[in-house]
Amino acid sequence: MVAKFLTLECIRGESFGHLSPRPHYPSMPKYPKGVSETEKDVKGSEAKAVYSVIGMTCAACAGSVEKAVKRLPGIREAVVDVLNNRVQVMFYTSFVNEETIRETIEDVGFQATLMPDEANEKSTQVCQIRINGMTCTSCSTTVESALQALQGVQKAQVALATEEAQVHYDPKIINYNQLLEAIEDTGFEAILISTGEDMSKIQLKVDGVCTDHSMRLIENSLRALPGVQDIDIDPTLNKFSLSYKSNVTGPRNFINVIESTGSRCYKATIFPEGGRAIHKKEEVKQYYRSFLWSLVFTIPVFLTSMVFMYIPGLKHGLDTKVINMLSVGEILRWVLSTPVQFIIGRRFYTGSYKALRHGSANMDVLIALGTNAAYFYSVYSVLRAATSEDFKSTDFFETSSMLISFILLGKYLEVLAKGKTSDAIAKLMDLAPETAILLTLDKEGNIISEQEIDGRLIQKDDVIKILPGAKVASDGFVIWGQSHVNESMITGEARPVAKRKGDTVIGGTVNENGVLHIKATRVGSESALSQIVQLVESAQMAKAPVQKLADHISKYFVPLVIILSFSTWLAWFLAGKFNGYPKSWIPTSMDGFQLALQFGISVMVIACPCALGLATPTAVMVGTGVGASQGVLIKGGQALESAHKVDCIVFDKTGTLTVGKPVVVSTRLLKNMVLQEFYELIAAAEVNSEHPLAKAIVEYAKKFREDGESPTWPEARDFVSITGHGVKAIVRNKEIIVGNKSLMLDQNIAIPADAEDMLAETEAMAQTGILISIDGELTGVLAISDPLKPGARDVISILKSMKVKSIMVTGDNWGTANSIAKEVGIETVIAGAKPEQKAEEVKNLQASGHTVAMVGDGINDSPALVAANVGMAIGAGTDIAIEAADIVLMKSNLEDVITAIDLSRKTFSRIRLNYIWALGYNLLGIPIAAGALFPSTGFRLPPWIAGAAMAASSVSVVCCSLLLKYYKRPEKLNALEMQGVMVENRF
Repeated sequence: MVAKFLTLECIRGESFGHLSPRPHYPSMPKYPKGVSETEKDVKGSEAKAVYSVIGMTCAACAGSVEKAVKRLPGIREAVVDVLNNRVQVMFYTSFVNEETIRETIEDVGFQATLMPDEANEKSTQVCQIRINGMTCTSCSTTVESALQALQGVQKAQVALATEEAQVHYDPKIINYNQLLEAIEDTGFEAILISTGEDMSKIQLKVDGVCTDHSMRLIENSLRALPGVQDIDIDPTLNKFSLSYKSNVTGPRNFINVIESTGSRCYKATIFPEGGRAIHKKEEVKQYYRSFLWSLVFTIPVFLTSMVFMYIPGLKHGLDTKVINMLSVGEILRWVLSTPVQFIIGRRFYTGSYKALRHGSANMDVLIALGTNAAYFYSVYSVLRAATSEDFKSTDFFETSSMLISFILLGKYLEVLAKGKTSDAIAKLMDLAPETAILLTLDKEGNIISEQEIDGRLIQKDDVIKILPGAKVASDGFVIWGQSHVNESMITGEARPVAKRKGDTVIGGTVNENGVLHIKATRVGSESALSQIVQLVESAQMAKAPVQKLADHISKYFVPLVIILSFSTWLAWFLAGKFNGYPKSWIPTSMDGFQLALQFGISVMVIACPCALGLATPTAVMVGTGVGASQGVLIKGGQALESAHKVDCIVFDKTGTLTVGKPVVVSTRLLKNMVLQEFYELIAAAEVNSEHPLAKAIVEYAKKFREDGESPTWPEARDFVSITGHGVKAIVRNKEIIVGNKSLMLDQNIAIPADAEDMLAETEAMAQTGILISIDGELTGVLAISDPLKPGARDVISILKSMKVKSIMVTGDNWGTANSIAKEVGIETVIAGAKPEQKAEEVKNLQASGHTVAMVGDGINDSPALVAANVGMAIGAGTDIAIEAADIVLMKSNLEDVITAIDLSRKTFSRIRLNYIWALGYNLLGIPIAAGALFPSTGFRLPPWIAGAAMAASSVSVVCCSLLLKYYKRPEKLNALEMQGVMVENRF
């Protein structure tokens, strides 16, 4: 199923309204000449328009413009920038144009002008960049703002949870090196993951290269190869990064060229990948090492200040004076805490400097201020004790060192937990086999040799041998052998799928019982597995609208905390100075200034912007990952947020509510003729169509032929496909028209009363009636049945119990549509709907206050999928429908509609819980740290405990999101799926 949505597949809708999917491989036939051009390119190209909009003053204005534009058919994305009075719209040209969008904005009440420099569509590339050093939402917002400010950048998304940026940019204006420089100017390390300039890229390590001449020799040899687009060389690592066209060349060619260059002394291998998982492991190790080193110094500091002071012998030794009032214990604590403050804690200084340099403040600023206040006051106290004979100092060295240690522990646990949020991607990537058996064939197709190669070295058109129990090494099709393949890890389909010559296979699936020889068609980043991984990664990058709350708070959070901290210190200091509280409140080891300082530091370090920043993205990451493992691909936070609000679902009929495998159940002739001849004529016309009903007719016609599975049909001339109606052709000098009632009426073909009765009888049984005209005279009526999907009625019933209204909108006739609707329990039916009418119905429902989801599978569903708040595409549907949708149901099971809604609701309840915890923690923690409980209870929060609480808050939010990994579908769905498997086995 998944493989099908990775190539353009032509599909026609209900009642000859859409074509069914067919994979395109070099050895398979292409579109027949007669298929209309509109069916090949219904969606059209994607374009971007930017409008200058005058009159917008607030978020409400922006919301009204965005809502109006998004209601238009074919709108992919609309972004309103109130500050710059701009509206950017991404749209499909076949559904809507720039002028219609402009008029829609003006209908809302604002003056709109298409900006001339944006009037023409620009080429867009997508660049993915890893960003090291971000700690909170303020960091990610700073980087995102810097990227958005660059000319040529159309869209930039920075995800704190994944520490990655995805940038849509115009390569004619800006290149990816400038993007990297912009990120590094904000103070963070930027590492390029992919440029978007090519689909295939590989990194090779070359051993034996000793001189620059050798390097140039290899580079020139590689550049001479056809299909090589770009080469990037890192001489320090002897690494060659090649971008190439996979349909022209491949990695084995590069290795052969390198190893045969010069004196054949070079050895080329694939460079070890430094992907996200390796980066995360390294980050975890760094925090772990830093934490252990901090413990080495902090534990002695803690012991000398908190424990040894109560052991008489040790206390005497530590209190021994060295110079004036300066004691041994103070010197020890000063010496031990200094490395923690300035070497181990250097990352906080670096992060603070980078943030402040760009006019923002993050968590590092709070930590640096808090620990510096404690450390430098302690230094002042120690120096004063060394120069005074009567000053009794009290130091806070343990506060600064313990604070840094606890924060490092918290960051270590946080990074460890965040790494687990992307387990779904890691599991998907692990499906790719490490090795493959490459077959070399002669001209006659006989096997000459077998060779085991690295799975990453497979090239397009390679012939690969798949043994029983082994993973399929690449997307392709079977050229020899028979077997069953377990595709559950990709599609979620529980049953092994039978495979024989000509059938497609998906890389990463498991061959069950027979040997297969397959021809590779899609390799590397073009494979189904890679594209699913990319889809999940993109989903995890996309921000949910609810994230805007955290982004907004983060702008003011740190400055506000600094003000609160200073105010807390000042209030307690002044209260002590002017006897605002009893002297008995002050601990014996402190004075009023030191007590105020501790309260101020506690406020500064207990406040945690990180928990707020992680509340949404971590839950979205886990939710989308869990969805992928359940066969539900959710395209980001926007889709998740919209899905949890859905209260109305619009279903397509054919292939959505029905199985999509129609069969001819009866034939009634109105004229005397031989049934075999009748079916030869209509099969000759229908064989040029890929509509499910057409395929059903052709399959049924084969029963009347002796040549069985591969019959030769008469030639059909002047073939015409009439979208939504049927087909016309000349066969054996006879005009054949096959289609629905409206087609016959359009062609001025009379429909006798008995044919009308047959149609009514057929429709009453939830079957589709097809009329056949030969030379302008109605000759026969076919009844075609497309069974309901198993459990369809139960799914509608469960949706009702979830307070979700179900509606069916179909291009089929009223009789058939009404019968199907009654059978499944849908009360509202709209029949005979064209694609634009489906989209219009969705908009009407939205106008009446519903949050609408559309479930469909064909080209004629894509306008409605785009118009709906949430578009859900059936995984076996068309490329276009899947691209237009927000959620892809890979297993093509209706039950997954419920899974998608239920998972989105669970995810958003988790996000709400995260926000309640993150906001509640700060709202309660800051007053307690400021000493709100001290007057009544004597309880105060030492700074090091406040720091530990701050670290724990981030970890708790991530762990709360991780609980989504244990999500289970509603129990009643499991029973339905088992029932579905049993029924589908019959087809």
